[in-house]
Amino acid sequence: MSSGIVSVALVALSVVALFYAFHRVASITSDPLTVLPAQSGWAPQEHALSRFHARWYLASIVFLAFDVEMLFMYPWAVVVIEKGLSAVVEMFLFLGALLVAVAWARREGAFRWA
Repeated sequence: MSSGIVSVALVALSVVALFYAFHRVASITSDPLTVLPAQSGWAPQEHALSRFHARWYLASIVFLAFDVEMLFMYPWAVVVIEKGLSAVVEMFLFLGALLVAVAWARREGAFRWA
């Protein structure tokens, strides 16, 4: 059984090596890039791996809190009549947890944009 695995691995490696060799033979060398595609062709003002200020991470957490809220509220609105009071209680518990997350983000300064 192990010889079957070895033979399949050798065939797979041979096919990959064949495709790689074909690419090297058939490819056309392109000219170096002269126009940068960033910001509609404008030259970038900073490095692509530059760091963001920490407040943007907090803003993304707030966005995710509201995004997850909507993700769960749409299906909940469809089945709330069928499930009754327990669905309402569960949704308010969920909204309470999100309110705690938003309160934490506010305390950390996620809503101060200046």
